Amino acid sequence: MKRILSVILALVMLFAMSACTGTAGSNMTMGTGGTSGTYYGYGGVLGQYIMNHAGINVTVVSTDGSKANIQGIDAGNYQLGTVQSDVMSYAWEGTRSFEQDGAVDSFRTVAGLYAEAVQLVTMDPSIKSVADLKGKAVSIGAPGSGVYFNAIDVLTAAGLTEADIKAQYQSFADSADALKDGKIDAAFIVAGPPTPAITELCTTNAAYLVPIDGAVADALMASCPFYTVHTIPAGTYNGQDADVQTVTVKATLIVNADATEDDVYNLTAAIFDNAEAITAENAKGAELSIENATSGMTVPFHPGAAKYFAEKGVEVAVD
Repeated sequence: MKRILSVILALVMLFAMSACTGTAGSNMTMGTGGTSGTYYGYGGVLGQYIMNHAGINVTVVSTDGSKANIQGIDAGNYQLGTVQSDVMSYAWEGTRSFEQDGAVDSFRTVAGLYAEAVQLVTMDPSIKSVADLKGKAVSIGAPGSGVYFNAIDVLTAAGLTEADIKAQYQSFADSADALKDGKIDAAFIVAGPPTPAITELCTTNAAYLVPIDGAVADALMASCPFYTVHTIPAGTYNGQDADVQTVTVKATLIVNADATEDDVYNLTAAIFDNAEAITAENAKGAELSIENATSGMTVPFHPGAAKYFAEKGVEVAVD
């Protein structure tokens, strides 16, 4: 009888613990980015809150970024990943950087996290709009990179082609150096502001951001719905006395499509119910909101995330 009572007591305790966590014992690996980048540091913070508040054991790993994270989920190596919203759209549709690999449909959207703004920076006072880039030497990122496609999209929306500029294919740091040395006239940099390369440039030189707004932004969003409007507030960079309007893709959290609805609901709640505490640990947490999480997404949401957002009054697309 004592043995039977002990077994019953143990079962009761197990059920009680499961009721508290909901998904106790689940394990997920999250692909992020390089160890010096925002994806990795922010992913570490999110992983900790998921573990503490959703009962899911999360292992955060450094990767080569968006495409690698999508491929890792597809291969079963990762269950979560941080990606640019435009890159995940390419994967879903099998276009651009996924044209040779083919479409990938093994992941779903959890939420948009923060803006990765398309920043057009120059030191040439004659450049006041995207149209003014015609005939200029402009860095547009490495061929096939996310920055490259963002730059091509913006140029196309302004009625320009790659042939209309003197295209240079440089990293953020190399672009900043080339601007300082007068080797290029402008550069596209796609990252969450304030971006260190631009901060350093604006601190030591008379550099400024060129708006991407009006008809150019409208045309861009009409043809590429993963872009949204974005305001870079005055004072973000040295000498920036006014807000600058531009467009943005979003750093986005994705999940394996086979993850359970309970797990994804709980991890979504763990993030957005603790946005204030997350912000105290990483400034990007300030951009966590239901609106930011659900707008500009072109890949269907996981049912677990959709359930959470529906409780907050927002319906999102699932398949």
